[in-house]
Order: sequence, then structure tokens, then C-alpha cells
Amino acid sequence: MDIRQITPRYFVAPQIDAADMPALAEAGFTLVINNRPDQEVGADQASDAMEQAARAAGLRYIANPLTMDTMTPDRQTLQREGLESAEGKVLAYCRSGTRSTICWALSHATDTPVDALLDAAREGGYDLSGLAPTLTAIASRG
Repeated sequence: MDIRQITPRYFVAPQIDAADMPALAEAGFTLVINNRPDQEVGADQASDAMEQAARAAGLRYIANPLTMDTMTPDRQTLQREGLESAEGKVLAYCRSGTRSTICWALSHATDTPVDALLDAAREGGYDLSGLAPTLTAIASRG
């Protein structure tokens, strides 16, 4: 697994496997957020299989399938509320981790400085500088 830290409690990763769930629980994760639509993966990585594996490992699980077209405020809220309600570390995954990082940044733009969002993403290996105007516009409405 290629797990990348964005904040002290929020981590992102490229696609994980059901077999990774026990190791995630052992590493202190309490919630897994699947940001990958089922049509992008095979049956062994589809949401139902991943949820079953997560729950068997004692993890909470949220399906929040994202594409750039479906990264709507309600999806962003689901992501943020999942993170806020988790008692331990949270892992969100998608194909590369980028969508999970973008969703996190968008959902925190009203109360976190844009530079801090961009810096956290960059430290995790994601360049979201192209998103700066959008984050700034969200922050100004905040």
C-alpha cells in the first residue's frame, strides 16, 4: 500500500485491496472511505467486497464514489463528516489518491487557509496548485 499522510488523521492512497483491511486496522485506522466508483474496478475491488472486508477487520466504511463530475457539495460533506466522526485515523482511496485529496481540500476550504490546504496536499505528494482559484472562491464564500 502506498499510504500518504495529508493531516495527522487523514491519509490517502491509490487503490487498495480487500486483503489490506486487517493491516489498516492494525495500523490504527478506524475508517476507510472508498472514493472509487465500481465501474472503475473489478468485482474483487467493488464497494460491496471492500465494505465486507473492512467490516470484518473492525473498520467503519463509507462508499463515496467520486469522479470530477460527481465531486458535488454533498459528496464533499460526506467525506468531511466521515473524517470528523472517526475516532482514529482515516484512509480515503481512489485510483491514485488525487480525487481523495481534492475532495478533502474542497471540503475544508471554508475554514482552512488555501495555502495550508495546498501545502498539506503537496507534502502528501499531490500538487493541487491548479485548484487554488477554486479553493479561494470557496473560502471567500465561507
